[in-house]
Amino acid sequence: MAGVAVGTAVFALLGACGVPAEDRPRAVTPPPVPFPSTATAAPTAAETGAVTEVLYFSRDERLVPVIRRADQVPALDAQLRGLLAGPTPAERDDGLTSALPGAFTSAVVELVDGLARVTVGLTAVDTGRSDGRLAYGQIVCTLSARTDVTAVLFLEGDTPLSVPRADGSLSSGPLTAADYAVLINPR
Repeated sequence: MAGVAVGTAVFALLGACGVPAEDRPRAVTPPPVPFPSTATAAPTAAETGAVTEVLYFSRDERLVPVIRRADQVPALDAQLRGLLAGPTPAERDDGLTSALPGAFTSAVVELVDGLARVTVGLTAVDTGRSDGRLAYGQIVCTLSARTDVTAVLFLEGDTPLSVPRADGSLSSGPLTAADYAVLINPR
């Protein structure tokens, strides 16, 4: 009997430690997106800037949008350089990688009437890579996330380059994030 009495007392005490019940539902304000990380380091200027910059990296054969903060909207070529530089150490710790290293020897972008024209230098050696659709998808989704870009066209020299879409089909025309939608993981 003493065991039952102790068990009942422990159960009653544990029940008193919970969140109090309410008579009706109430609205809850979620934290700002992206959800705060558990890191204890002080935020850098890029994490507290006035505008957002969206870059797409990869995780588990999927494209993942990453929100970075900046003091001003980055120039198109600066955003491409940021993408080519790859994930930050904190983003890598979150499992993000990039399919871009080794895919090109160079990449230059210019904006013409809303069309981001990306001229790439392809590697001369077949590296056996199978993540080309992720590499091109990273660039297309990153650049099309901008309000000043309506589509992305890849060129080798002055010639349109046939690049893989998410479904593996090739396109030498302008591409948008919709061409890679099935690969996008919300986060």
